[in-house]
Amino acid sequence: MEVFFVLAAVLVLLAAAALWVSARQQKATGLPTGRVITADTGGWRRLEKPLYDAESGLTGRPDYVVDHGGAMIPVEVKSGWAPAEPHDSHLFQLVAYCLLVEQTSGTRPPYGILRYRNRTFEIDYTPALEAELRGLLQEMRKQRLPAPRSHQEPGRCAACGFRGVCDQKL
Repeated sequence: MEVFFVLAAVLVLLAAAALWVSARQQKATGLPTGRVITADTGGWRRLEKPLYDAESGLTGRPDYVVDHGGAMIPVEVKSGWAPAEPHDSHLFQLVAYCLLVEQTSGTRPPYGILRYRNRTFEIDYTPALEAELRGLLQEMRKQRLPAPRSHQEPGRCAACGFRGVCDQKL
């Protein structure tokens, strides 16, 4: 009987240690706690199709979308070291993902996450940032020139959000 209690105590200690290690690893990722809804990184299943919003003309695929207490949080992972502040291109990529998540899910994310190798930025998805993104999109449309296809990859072409309107598809 004594052996049983010792064995039970050892198993409880092992379980507690495993939970502690798991919590530390999760915290190190920089991701919020919650269930991962979608993922577009090598170790995870790709989204069936990119997110698309006809109103803004945006198409994109965040690296992750995490359900955090009912809020869908887009996460963009960058492989490099973090700058002091996120680059504008990274910031507006994340803001675009916030807009896409809002338009496709019907729920506005309160923030998005930029995860670099050594640092994580939590970026509030504010009306001001959304307005700035929409202004940038308008400006880009005004300056738009026909852009030639930049690849020879049939798989990439088949998954492109512009395939339906592209005259250069493979």
